[in-house]
Amino acid sequence: MTAISTAIPRAFIWRRLHSLAGLWFVLFLIEHLLTNSQAALWIGDNGKGFVNTVTAIHNLPYLEVIELSLLGVPILLHLVLGIKYLLTSKPNSGKSDGSKPYIPLPRNKAYTWQRITSWFLLFCLAWHVTKFRFIDYPEKIPIGKNTYYAVELSLDDGLYTVADRLDVMLYDRAALSREKGTWSQNAKPAQVQAAEKMRKEEVDSFTGPEAQEYNSQKANLFIAAQTYQEKAAYTAALDKIHLSSGHVLALAKDFGTASVLTVRNTFKNPIYVGFYTLFVLAACFHACNGFWTFLLTWGWILKMSAQRAWTTVAAVMMIALIFLGLAAVWGTYWINLRY
Repeated sequence: MTAISTAIPRAFIWRRLHSLAGLWFVLFLIEHLLTNSQAALWIGDNGKGFVNTVTAIHNLPYLEVIELSLLGVPILLHLVLGIKYLLTSKPNSGKSDGSKPYIPLPRNKAYTWQRITSWFLLFCLAWHVTKFRFIDYPEKIPIGKNTYYAVELSLDDGLYTVADRLDVMLYDRAALSREKGTWSQNAKPAQVQAAEKMRKEEVDSFTGPEAQEYNSQKANLFIAAQTYQEKAAYTAALDKIHLSSGHVLALAKDFGTASVLTVRNTFKNPIYVGFYTLFVLAACFHACNGFWTFLLTWGWILKMSAQRAWTTVAAVMMIALIFLGLAAVWGTYWINLRY
């Protein structure tokens, strides 16, 4: 009698892992679009909800570990397995010459569009992460006990008004040059030189009031020297920034404010508006159709009545997410933060 193997096929396990990672992507997309939409939907509040949420996320301890483990690994797993399945998939909803099946049913068409959006999203995600996580990521600049976040922005008519509302300092190339020159580390003020000299002195002859006066003078000089050194470190950070023509440097007091200015700067460009409109449409369809497929894969909707009901739920969810995404794309600059 031949024994029946009860081992679970590896292909089955990888399919389920791909499905679970896809669900994680859906949950992240919901959170991401809810956050981004706050830069546009509450008109007149200067994107306060977006600023507070992004700042809170940025201030999480071990943020890099969280990003890598809770975002990077699941998305990479879904992406790698997805590419493998894409290369072996056989959509059958398009017209053919008879050499392959032609089944133009709604679910077959959804299967085809799931594959089409996969290739598009592969490119979009790579660009999106590169742009906002590396190219336009706010640079941290410490000034004494305070920390500022610097971003480079292209100048427009409403930028100075918006910066004033957000309590952000703007520097054009001339102002940045003056700031660097004022605090050049090569031109140490007299207080710094005196403080450095005092550090090397060994004074034991002063007693009583003389010692008190000397120590007070010494403390004041050291405070002045520390203030100068903090400012010098600040300008050293500014030295790394080279503004393009027609651009300004924005210094914000928190990461969220710097980020909302970056988003505003992106979406005032019609090309980016068009690109991100397609990105949002593709991502929302892919996520919501993938959510429906997840329910089917894991046996939650086996009956036809359940499948039809959850198709409606997925469609409503997709429309809601598209609204949130397009609100951020079209509303951040053109409605809420233009002036």
